[in-house]
Amino acid sequence: MIKMVEPYTPLQYIMGKEKFFGFDFIVNEDVLIPRPETEVLVERALGIINAVRCTQRAVRILDLCTGSGNIAISLTKNAPDCRMFASDISEKALEVARLNARLNGVSDNISFIKSDLFENVGGEFDIIVSNPPYVARYEFETLQKEVLKEPLLALDGGADGLNFYRRIFNTACGYLAHNGYCVMEIGFGQLPAIKNIIESAKGFKFIDAIVDQYGINRVIVAQWIN
Repeated sequence: MIKMVEPYTPLQYIMGKEKFFGFDFIVNEDVLIPRPETEVLVERALGIINAVRCTQRAVRILDLCTGSGNIAISLTKNAPDCRMFASDISEKALEVARLNARLNGVSDNISFIKSDLFENVGGEFDIIVSNPPYVARYEFETLQKEVLKEPLLALDGGADGLNFYRRIFNTACGYLAHNGYCVMEIGFGQLPAIKNIIESAKGFKFIDAIVDQYGINRVIVAQWIN
């Protein structure tokens, strides 16, 4: 008997898996589906890891809003000497992330934390990475039906899509080492507003923005210089 599938269920949820950065990931409706443009974030973060590790011991990294764990796991696979921590507010998402860590052989290298951003996080980090929710509420009416099958928690960035950037940059200074970095994915057209958030946050310096394969500003880098 053929199991009927809802009309707009993404193929990745039907298959239960997706490729990201050359690795296999389990996905279901509890996590955002990893996308190729997010690989730009991983590539940029790896470049920073290589620069930081030349000057000190093992690099400490925090992945906020880890979801399926695709960013944390891809970084760990390519930089296994780093100390990786990954947090998410959703226990169901963390269950998927832990499965993916086992699938990719890095369970012992990543500490998973149930946390609303920094709430249950302790310590100091050299790099904070994140692909936070950044869809503005008014944009939901125009989203593809497949995207609306993904978890609201992973999409909803508040009225203007920028809530999580404000929260992160208002708090990250207490969790970054001196000269530490924030590497974050952003949405289409959000760069000017996010640059303003960074430059308004005392002690942060905007470093650069990296475009994805579509020529869209997709990843920003900021540094804690206070």
